[in-house]
Amino acid sequence: MTPFKSHPALNLPGISHGFFGRQGGVSGGIYDSLNAGYGSGDAAQNVTENRARIAAAIGAAPKRLLSCHQIHSRDVMIADRPWTQRPKADAIVTKTPGIACTALHADCAPVLFADADAGVIGAAHAGWRGAVAGITDATLDAMESIGADRGNIRAVIGPCISAPNYEVGPDFRAQFAPGDAAFFSPGKGDRLHFDLKAYLLARLSAAGVASAAALPDCTYGQPEAYFSYRYNTHAGIADYGRNISAIMLPGPAK
Repeated sequence: MTPFKSHPALNLPGISHGFFGRQGGVSGGIYDSLNAGYGSGDAAQNVTENRARIAAAIGAAPKRLLSCHQIHSRDVMIADRPWTQRPKADAIVTKTPGIACTALHADCAPVLFADADAGVIGAAHAGWRGAVAGITDATLDAMESIGADRGNIRAVIGPCISAPNYEVGPDFRAQFAPGDAAFFSPGKGDRLHFDLKAYLLARLSAAGVASAAALPDCTYGQPEAYFSYRYNTHAGIADYGRNISAIMLPGPAK
C-alpha cells in the first residue's frame, strides 16, 4: 500500500486521513515517485495513477479525491459531489461521505480539519499568502455553514517548510502585522526566518478550534521524503512534484 502518515488528533471514528510524501508512486526523474500534481510537468497518466493509489490508501474512489487549482487565496469550496474541472480555490469542505478533501503542497502547509461529531471535514492549502489572508479562518467559517461547531473542530498541519529553512527578507516581513514578530527569528544580515507552522497554529488557536497540532516534518529538510519547491529551486531543478494530504468521511457518497 502507498505509505502515508497520520496524526493521533485525527484518528477519530468515522474519519480517514493521510499525509502523503513522495514514495509509493509510478513517476520517475525529478517527480519520483508519488507526484500528485497535474500542474507539474509530469506525464498526466503518471499523476492519475498516483492519485488512484492515494485514493485507495484512504478508501476513496479515484474520482472522489477532490483537489483545487490553488491560487494562494482565502477561497473555499463546499463539495457534495465530484467535479470535472478543478475550481480556483485553496480549501475544500464537505459533509458528504465518500468525498475526499485534499490539499496539494510542496513547502506550503496542508491543514486538515475534522468535526467528527457533526460529520464535517475540510482541507486547506496555506502558503504564507493564504495564511495571512485567512484561509484557515475561511475554512472554519465554511465548515460551520454546513453544520460544524468550531469548538469541536480538530486541525492538524501537515508537512511543510520549517523555520530554519524558510529564509525571507524585509519585504516579506512587511506583509505581516507588527504583532507577528514572534514568528520571525534573525538570520544573516537583513535575512529572517519565518515559522509558518507556528503562525498557523496561533491563528487556529485564536479562531477557537478544539485543538491545533502539527507534524514535525519539513519538506525542505527531508527531500528524500517530500517534494519541495524551494529545495529544487536552490538545487537548480526547473520543476517539482506535489505532495498531497487528504481527509474523508468513509462511506458511499450521497
